[in-house]
Amino acid sequence: MIVFDLRCGQGHVFEAWFASSTAYDEQRVAKLIHCPMCDDADVAKAVMAPNIAAKGGGERPSPQAVKAALTMLAEAQRKALSGSEWVGRGFADRARAMHSGAADVAPIHGQATRAEAKALVEEGVPIAPLPLPVVPPEQAN
Repeated sequence: MIVFDLRCGQGHVFEAWFASSTAYDEQRVAKLIHCPMCDDADVAKAVMAPNIAAKGGGERPSPQAVKAALTMLAEAQRKALSGSEWVGRGFADRARAMHSGAADVAPIHGQATRAEAKALVEEGVPIAPLPLPVVPPEQAN
């Protein structure tokens, strides 16, 4: 696993994990990487500061330990979403309809822009971000 700081075309910087540098390149070219703040797919590597341990700092976790933790997190998210319906870009509208009683309440997951998510929170619609990205079903292998 490798972590990169990424910057979108709007200037937002965020961190993302990839299996390899090649995996990052392939996902970037396929426009599978989106900024979590504005959903911009124009993403490139940002300048990263060197990772220097603090004076007297303890040992860093091994790459295997990090991979194991990410695997456990991915499995927990998979289980949590197993009974949930993918609603894609219609997430904000569907969540709003469920909150107002205009639609049946059922577990859903999908995509929302930062502005849509902020508006939902301000309206009191209970939502939560997923810790790991989700590949839309139509893009899955």
